[in-house]
Parts: sequence; structure tokens; C-alpha cells
Amino acid sequence: MYRITKEFHFSASHRLAGLPEDHPCARLHGHNYIVVVELAAAELDAHGFVRDYRELVPLKRHIDEALDHRHLNDIFGHDQVTAEFLARALYDWCKARWPEVSAVRVSETPKTWAEYRP
Repeated sequence: MYRITKEFHFSASHRLAGLPEDHPCARLHGHNYIVVVELAAAELDAHGFVRDYRELVPLKRHIDEALDHRHLNDIFGHDQVTAEFLARALYDWCKARWPEVSAVRVSETPKTWAEYRP
């Protein structure tokens, strides 16, 4: 199996409802997110690619237009926009466009990652 990844960045705010009042994520706060999309294929295409990285430009556009410098609770319409939720939402967006998508990882901080991999 061949695997490729491409990394994207955006900054956004959110808050998580239902947490104890003293939990830092219960307050409005922001992150510099990192998104890594992974694509996999058993065979390479005629050019020797799993998929040409340039074909992933629509994901950058989507992130820049829909998520970057936005309040994620407003974008998604709820107060549970966790890294895990974002990983699944971005996986679904990508999978609808590229069948080779196998996972999406989202980082909120340099030491934390959430991944959605069916």
C-alpha cells in the first residue's frame, strides 16, 4: 500500500459546551490548527502517483474560505467542535472528492492530535 500526506494550516476560535466552568476549553479560545490528509492506494497511477498533490488544492481553498479566522461553533452550528469532530468533518469532505483518502489528522497544539480513520 502506498500512502501520501499533505499538510494544511488555519487559525480559528471555538469553545466547548458542557465542560466544568474552570476547564480552559469551556472559555472562548483559539488554535493554530494543522490538518494532515492521508491518501492510500495499492497501485500507482500512470504518472507514478497515489494522487498528484496539486489535485488537493481545493482542500486548501475550502479551509481558507470556510474555516480560517472563523469561529468554528458558528460554522458548524454547535458547541462541540473538537479536534475529533474536525477530523471527521474534513475526512468526509475529502472522501467525497478523492476516493483514495484514508485518514485525516487534526492538531490543535504542537503535542496533540486527533485522527479519523474508518
